[in-house]
Amino acid sequence: MLLTIDIGNTNITLGAYDANVLVFTARLATEQKKTDDQYAVEMQNLLGLYGFSGEDIEDCIIASVVPSVGKSVSNAVSKLCHIVPLMLGPGVKTGLNIKIDNPAQLGADLVAGAVGALDAYTMPCVVIDMGTASTLSVLDRNGTFLGGIIAAGVRLTLKALAENTALLTSIPIEAPGTVIGTNTAESMQSGLVYGTAAMLDGLLDKIEEELGEIPTVVATGGLSREIIVHCNRNIIYNENLLLDGLRAIYEKNN
Repeated sequence: MLLTIDIGNTNITLGAYDANVLVFTARLATEQKKTDDQYAVEMQNLLGLYGFSGEDIEDCIIASVVPSVGKSVSNAVSKLCHIVPLMLGPGVKTGLNIKIDNPAQLGADLVAGAVGALDAYTMPCVVIDMGTASTLSVLDRNGTFLGGIIAAGVRLTLKALAENTALLTSIPIEAPGTVIGTNTAESMQSGLVYGTAAMLDGLLDKIEEELGEIPTVVATGGLSREIIVHCNRNIIYNENLLLDGLRAIYEKNN
């Protein structure tokens, strides 16, 4: 099996593929203080939970936006599975034509998401990834990565509100019954959910104007499913887009 690992600022998502079939997915918390051995034990437990062991993993590819954790997880996979993972970065073939000012600055997660979209959807395409940050990546009709948008993620916004105001507290992130909230919690929920949905609609309008054509829009990560149902746009939800992108990149390099 191929183990794909997407390391974000909040979560680590693992996906195991048997050929092109995603056998299982699992999540771990991203913690920079954890050692290689701690990550190895956690991954061993996760594999066991789904009836597998380290010996079933024949190869691995990792995308990480947290370098220290990426190194720890790579070492953990080597200890557990006796393989050297492929780390997505400079020198790895992706098949993605990147036209931003400095292609080396493009995050591994954005590369994986773009490759996943390029493999599965009609171009041009906008990839929305809603994690710690909310990002929009824009691919033109030829599949060229033109650039994107980065905004604070929904949970990050809620954390900022709760930590920097005296009377606003943390709340469940879910849509209230009406846009006009009648209490503090519902008013915050409206701003977080409906506000983010409206932001996405507005940004997609601007992107469409600049592209001069209507793009396919696909969303993945975190709270995207909760948010995109309140958008006016038709947005495809793909929970495993980044994992599929990592699998595609692995195949290009093997």
